[in-house]
Amino acid sequence: MQEIRNKMMKAGLPARVIEDFLFYRQSVLNGESSYLRESDIAPLTDDDLVRYEQLESSDYAQEIAIIKLNGGLGTSMGLTKAKSLINVKEDLSFLDIIAKQIQCADCDIPLILMNSFATEEDSLQFLSKYDFLAKQDFPLSFLQNKYPRLLRQDLSLCDFAEEQLNWSPPGHGDIYTALATSGLLDRLLDRGVKFVFISNVDNLGACFDPKILHYFVQSKLDLLMEVCTRTPMDKKGGHLARKNGKLILREVAQTKEEDLPHFQNIDKYKYFNTNSLWLNLQSLSKMKTLRLPLIVNPKTVEGKEIVQLETAMGSAISVFGKTKALLVPRTRFMPVKKTNDLLLMRSDFFSLDSKFKLLPYNEILPTIELNSDYYGTLEQMEEKFKIVPSLKKCESLILKNEYLFDKPQEFIGNCIL
Repeated sequence: MQEIRNKMMKAGLPARVIEDFLFYRQSVLNGESSYLRESDIAPLTDDDLVRYEQLESSDYAQEIAIIKLNGGLGTSMGLTKAKSLINVKEDLSFLDIIAKQIQCADCDIPLILMNSFATEEDSLQFLSKYDFLAKQDFPLSFLQNKYPRLLRQDLSLCDFAEEQLNWSPPGHGDIYTALATSGLLDRLLDRGVKFVFISNVDNLGACFDPKILHYFVQSKLDLLMEVCTRTPMDKKGGHLARKNGKLILREVAQTKEEDLPHFQNIDKYKYFNTNSLWLNLQSLSKMKTLRLPLIVNPKTVEGKEIVQLETAMGSAISVFGKTKALLVPRTRFMPVKKTNDLLLMRSDFFSLDSKFKLLPYNEILPTIELNSDYYGTLEQMEEKFKIVPSLKKCESLILKNEYLFDKPQEFIGNCIL
């Protein structure tokens, strides 16, 4: 244990981060399970949810900051830089659109990125062209922490020759600790910011909504999670449930194999976490530690069986005292994870309004399936789609083979090539 402590201290990690990691590691050594068994949980009832359409209209936009999770490198699309720098619409990147949304807001709302060590430099350099961001009263970013990778057999330290392979992200559940240990939590509170809206940088549907903020403030909640109704496409994503009278989030990595059919039953567990949260900073400041449910993530790195200890941001719904789930329209959840999503986003199915809000052609999104052998990376997709086809009237598009799109095309209904 001392060896691990020394390694983390040498890396400059805060004492709270070190103690949290050692606590999680010891819990695994003690045989404590990270699984949430089917027999211990129950589906949500209608009383557990607040519905977006029931909220009162409001222009309330005070005491709020926006935090975007910006730690991803876009490796699922073959990238080695921040995914938020990809051009996604009208030659604008994710960060461009988010910055312009902030710029067009009717009041001053600080924008803050939670970066990883891999995305910090590129992202800040990219945003330096926006002078108004440099003038805000808060840092534009703070850093996510990192955890040592451990050998699966005995949970000892990995010793890869390439030092960066010995470390892994701790999951976005680290945001609560990172806010505190970076000093940003105190700085926000000192300057009158009491609430933050947190979402993934690649989900352009998750924009600030004063109506939600008004409800959150009036209800005096500690945390509000945005959820959507699950579809067959969402059966692998974390779903909400109840355990011991509290809302909980169950991820697939916390599910025993024999419970997977229940986990994937979208009629039983109807709502999934969009990873968009509204957080009361005063509530967070009262918690000296925030030990979230652990996820033990097994991986193979350079032939070695290792584990990564991680936590999920949404699992805090079971830790804070007063929490709620808000059922929002699907239009608030439009993430870009793979080239399938990016192709749809670049098509005419989506447009940007005068305040750079992303507008879908209709609320039912087409299902896009591209053969990853031919379209899996961004480079491959852009080589094949010289001109993005019209998808306004498309219900589904499946490309099984390799095609070149160098002339205007329109897909209507359900299409398979």
